[in-house]
Amino acid sequence: MSGRPTEQKPVKINVNTTIWDNGEKETFELTTFGRYYEKRGSAFLQYEEIMEEGTVKSIVKISKDETLILRSGAVNMRMVFEANKKHPGRYETPFGTLGITTKTKSLVHRLENEAGRLSISYDLHMHGALAGMYQLDIKFEEEKK
Repeated sequence: MSGRPTEQKPVKINVNTTIWDNGEKETFELTTFGRYYEKRGSAFLQYEEIMEEGTVKSIVKISKDETLILRSGAVNMRMVFEANKKHPGRYETPFGTLGITTKTKSLVHRLENEAGRLSISYDLHMHGALAGMYQLDIKFEEEKK
């Protein structure tokens, strides 16, 4: 496989996040459009999200055994997910950088023909304390013109 990315395909992306914290459940859903491509054996999704704080650019890198989520712009964040493992990360705010840790319970992805699904179940810790249990589901498909 070459080091150059393949053609970037326009995709429709649905991001569903469910958070359980102290017995409370919150669900967030985002439907947006972005790009999908493959490079060096990994799949990439890129999309932007408009938030109250401003625009956030997200990159999701899906590899065989781990997934990396990078967010930049109004929010800067780096999280790594690998089944049954803990990984340090960071969450930058205007007030400073928070140390975070993800403890991935399950990581499942399926990619086929410019469509796919990513499902991550994890605990998020901030400064060593549990900040919540998360379920992140991302579905995408090639945008048909």
